[in-house]
Amino acid sequence: MWYVYILKSINKRFVYIGSTNNLEERLRKHNAGLSQSTKAYAPYKIVAYMAVETEKQARALEKYFKTGSGKAVLYKRILGSHPLVDEALA
Repeated sequence: MWYVYILKSINKRFVYIGSTNNLEERLRKHNAGLSQSTKAYAPYKIVAYMAVETEKQARALEKYFKTGSGKAVLYKRILGSHPLVDEALA
């Protein structure tokens, strides 16, 4: 199983979208500062994730959610009612 996940920085206004086949380990790496693109905004919590069957599906969904229209769908349809994300994406 593969996952597309959305992280919210606990201390800063930053949201990150990624994919992995091990959610717990990936969150640990983000929080330990082992990811170049997220280390400046650690620590994080997972605010949402979606499970898919293959890495290819996960990468495609991650790529889509990083586009303008994908971010709009993510915010309006998936994360719109989550208070942590509402504040970060406002």
